[in-house]
Amino acid sequence: MTDLKYLSRLAKEFPNQKAAKAELINLRAILALPKGTEYFLSDIHGEFEAFKHMLKSGSGTVKRRIDERFDKFLSEKEREELASLIYDAPHEIARKKASVENFDSWCSTSIYRLVEILKDVSSKYSRSRVRRRLPKYWGYAIDELLHAHDEDNRMHYYSEIINSIIEIGSGEEFIIELCETIWRLAIDQLHIIGDIFDRGSHPDRIMDFLMDFHDVDFQWGNHDVVWMGAATGNWACITNLLRMNISYNNFDMLEVGYGINLRPLASFAEHVYGDDPCKGFWPHVLDKNIYDAIDDQLAARMHKAIAVMQFKAEGKVIKMHPEYHLEKRLLLDKIDFEKGTVNVEGVEWPLKDVNLPTINPDDPYAFTPDEEEVLNALEASFVNSEKLQAHIRFLYSHGALYTISNGNLLFHGCMPVDEKGNFINVEVNGVSLSGKKLMDYLDDQVRKAYFAPDKSEETGRSGDLMWFLWLGGDSPLFGKEKMTTFERLFIEDKATHKEPTRPYYKYINERWLAEKILVEFNLDPQTARILNGHVPVKIKNGESPIKGGGLIYVIDGGISKAYQKTTGIAGYTLIYNSRGMMLAEHKPYQPIKPDGTQEFTAPNMTIVYTLPERKSIIDTDAGKRLVDQVDDVMELINAFKEGLIKEEY
Repeated sequence: MTDLKYLSRLAKEFPNQKAAKAELINLRAILALPKGTEYFLSDIHGEFEAFKHMLKSGSGTVKRRIDERFDKFLSEKEREELASLIYDAPHEIARKKASVENFDSWCSTSIYRLVEILKDVSSKYSRSRVRRRLPKYWGYAIDELLHAHDEDNRMHYYSEIINSIIEIGSGEEFIIELCETIWRLAIDQLHIIGDIFDRGSHPDRIMDFLMDFHDVDFQWGNHDVVWMGAATGNWACITNLLRMNISYNNFDMLEVGYGINLRPLASFAEHVYGDDPCKGFWPHVLDKNIYDAIDDQLAARMHKAIAVMQFKAEGKVIKMHPEYHLEKRLLLDKIDFEKGTVNVEGVEWPLKDVNLPTINPDDPYAFTPDEEEVLNALEASFVNSEKLQAHIRFLYSHGALYTISNGNLLFHGCMPVDEKGNFINVEVNGVSLSGKKLMDYLDDQVRKAYFAPDKSEETGRSGDLMWFLWLGGDSPLFGKEKMTTFERLFIEDKATHKEPTRPYYKYINERWLAEKILVEFNLDPQTARILNGHVPVKIKNGESPIKGGGLIYVIDGGISKAYQKTTGIAGYTLIYNSRGMMLAEHKPYQPIKPDGTQEFTAPNMTIVYTLPERKSIIDTDAGKRLVDQVDDVMELINAFKEGLIKEEY
């Protein structure tokens, strides 16, 4: 009876045998198509323009397609200009409009060329799927141009479509829509392996962009999860992300992008630290603010004020959660104000800044009434920011702590293991788990902390778990012994700034560890791969992104400008198509010049894994779902034949 109820609902969509058989033919045909192209990126850290360029260029694959299609017909310069048009159509159109003699002729030629590239990138898909990805109002014209070449006598029809588009003054708009369609079809599925937020100036724009993307998933990074915690109103998370983003001068994003009211913090900082130069707290200015240009001196005072509040908020969480094993990070009570020193793990260090008027030596983790007022106002801003909450819900609905996709394991950071490489039990909320069970439990509890805190097993304040995942030594998203924020701000000696990594990174180049992790997640080490981010790969020091005996790909290469001096490059994209995997090693993104031109350096492409035979959709996760649909439709056809369900016409 259950099956009949389901088949009856299915019959609403396919009401008779003809409709069901047509769907069956369609599904079986789709299963024979080549596997779509998956793109994997990590550690974007708010670098919106660089990220957008990576996607629109297909991480170099769009230019390769142009070269393959037009190598014998266009010069290298013409091919580069066509690629630039696809990457950033509005700016390239504006440049051409000001420089070419016959702009309409340029538009017409560009449309012809773009349609040829679109034919190429759409060849993997069924016509119905391509139609679904076409723009709403120009879809009909684009669809006709894609297939008008099927008959020689339709070439006049083909030309007339383009001529009409030019004559009615829609050439620019049509070109932009063609370019958008090309790069969207070039990427079938996008995986973001953590860290959308922090350092860079516009994670808000990245999230807006991704919410409009056709198929994206996230594997949360520690920089994401601290924002997820802040969205619950958790003070330890709020103070951490504010400290980071104030230190990187990201006021436009905070106040304009997300509507976080920083005025109470600014007023408090001016009142408390008005005579303090706050030399160790001046911001790193990677991008200038346009709408909210806070001067560096005020930013430094705000940075210091929120940092002190952070250490107090964290101290309260640490005391509430002894299972986090973070007692060594309680440092405010280790300050000797008379001597101007702090005791860190048994060693006394001189402080470079001892002006801490809001810390009571007798109760160093207590907030002053003014600090509590500021934090209450900030909490209200975070909880009531409509855009922030929408972005966080999208991270939840499209994200997870880890993902298994087409036989590969995706997670941002590491697996907690001991010095021998064995999975360790991590205690959270009184529950002690390891390996896959730990990851599943943490994923469940992070969701409950946001959506249903009354049903979570968390003690303390909702969101404390996210704070632990942000910087806890046993956190699979962090993987270091400690986060030395206090030391970097208050101790001159850089020996105290080091953040030793956990044993996972000691064995990350060993194949046996990768195999052990894959087996733990019920995957086959002969075919599966692990994809990580989190730790930048320092190419200039000779490091390789390929680890674990070829089973682990670490694709954090430094999209963030803050890392590029360390890594020597500007990030990786892993590309997985029907024939295998490629790594694209990117050069730093170059912004548009005052004359409207822009330099695009093609990434270095390396084939890292070749499939023994070409993969079809039937070999993918989507294929498995389609096979189930084929079986369901066959059952419906049989039910029609046996008269169990009435046909409608």
